[in-house]
Amino acid sequence: MTRSAARDTAAAPDAAAVPPLAGFTVGITAARRAEELATMLERRGATIQHGPALRIVALADDADLETRTRELVAAPPDITVATTGIGYRGWIEAADGWGLGEDLLAALGRSEMLARGPKARGAIRASGLVDAWSPESESTAEVLEHLLDRGVEGSRIAVQLHGEPLPDVVDALEMAGAEVVTVPVYRWAPPLDLGPLDRLIDTTLAGGIDVLSFTSAPAAAGILARAGERGLREDLLTALRGPVLALCVGPVTAAPLEALDVPTVQPQRSRLGAMVRTCESVAPARARRLPVGGHQLELRGHAVLVDGTLCPLPPTPMALLRLLAKRPGRVVSRAELLAAQPGGAGDEHAVENAIGRLRAALGVPGLVQTVVRRGYRLALEPEHGAHCAEDPEVTR
Repeated sequence: MTRSAARDTAAAPDAAAVPPLAGFTVGITAARRAEELATMLERRGATIQHGPALRIVALADDADLETRTRELVAAPPDITVATTGIGYRGWIEAADGWGLGEDLLAALGRSEMLARGPKARGAIRASGLVDAWSPESESTAEVLEHLLDRGVEGSRIAVQLHGEPLPDVVDALEMAGAEVVTVPVYRWAPPLDLGPLDRLIDTTLAGGIDVLSFTSAPAAAGILARAGERGLREDLLTALRGPVLALCVGPVTAAPLEALDVPTVQPQRSRLGAMVRTCESVAPARARRLPVGGHQLELRGHAVLVDGTLCPLPPTPMALLRLLAKRPGRVVSRAELLAAQPGGAGDEHAVENAIGRLRAALGVPGLVQTVVRRGYRLALEPEHGAHCAEDPEVTR
């Protein structure tokens, strides 16, 4: 599913009105809060492609969850760790369905409640209970460090899981002498419809995604797993190590990518809003800027700014402009430009048509020059390439 920010086609946009992410395409891998993330990005001008890399499977009818709940009601924990708001709320709702809601809250209320982050804290308080502590980093690792530092020997600890097992946490607590009861409220699973995810992978590999966003570690693992099933895992990793920016909501989400030598960008605070603000500052900084023909060009994902005015470009003219920009002021042959077209099909006449569309979209004459019998070039500023401007075979 591709969604584009609305554009005013009645008049050319004023430079000051160009949103910071206009011309960039952001891929969203999230299952939860994807619409919220998409809306924030679109407001800043981004084009969105959504391909959820996972889905949440609630375990309200799971016999194991009911068994763990009854165990905790019968023998309340000393410490309860809530890792996610949605998971904690789902647990209480499931207990209500079994007629155990009030008993579970009473049992948890006798324990010391720890919240991994603000959403878990909010869910605890909404249930009528009070949290005792929450880490600034919002990470499970800091929760574990806090517990180990204070000592947990002889304690009974309930840990609400957040989609996947936490063997390192459980093992460390048990080695420190605690009894740990894990509560699997939901789990991650592949999406039922793999089509959107496959299209997101394909678009990324085709160069159509500028930023690939991740809001959970399982989403990062999920897209890599699906790419692996299709024999594209290494290609996807190459893209993420190169032209595609991997945008993560926080260090926990980034961990599986960074373990594979994929550089990531993340906000200081693990929030969607902070993540979007990071994107709007980092993505434009990666744009290519060139002084051409007395004007300033800024190449973005699927558009170019000409003196601050946004000029969206179709895929073929954009591909040709990118090739010309790799060698600004130098001649690029028609054969090279033909090979750079998506699909690589056609003839020199197709190149001429694509160059014509590129010139029309740029709206400024003289930026792309024809070099007779040789090809085309971007017109560099004279101080950067005066010898090219004097070529007698150059026409505008």
